[in-house]
Amino acid sequence: MKLKITGIALAVAFAFAGAAQAQTQGKQSERKASHAEKEQIEATYKADKAKCDALKANAKDICMAEAKGKQKVAKAELDAKDEKDQAKAQKKVQDAKAEATYEVAKEKCDEQKGEAKDACMKQARVERDRAKGKAEKTADAKKEQRAASGSTAPERKPAK
Repeated sequence: MKLKITGIALAVAFAFAGAAQAQTQGKQSERKASHAEKEQIEATYKADKAKCDALKANAKDICMAEAKGKQKVAKAELDAKDEKDQAKAQKKVQDAKAEATYEVAKEKCDEQKGEAKDACMKQARVERDRAKGKAEKTADAKKEQRAASGSTAPERKPAK
């Protein structure tokens, strides 16, 4: 009888140890995947930046702003995958997109002079602020919706 109990205890211990090891390996593979995605973002940025080297003057500045913006958005999207509060994460992604669009618009406005440039810059700021405001309203609406439903659990990550 004592041998059976010992055998069962041993089997349970091995089961828990196996599950713990699998969980650890799962976290390690997630970290490796995240690291690989970060490296991919950096590689894409370097390639985009290299394309800009062939350009001159303001066209080069616009190209660089686009490359940097694309990189920042990709990083924000990668960070959003791991965020528990998806409403907040999506707001950060939308803010990054708004800022990237604004930086490119600013560079495009540099081609103009005088009042046309001022008007262009003002329009770029208005569009950025509008996009950020919309992102904030969306995030607030999601928080209110979650609060109204009585859910205290964080939103689920979207399936890949």
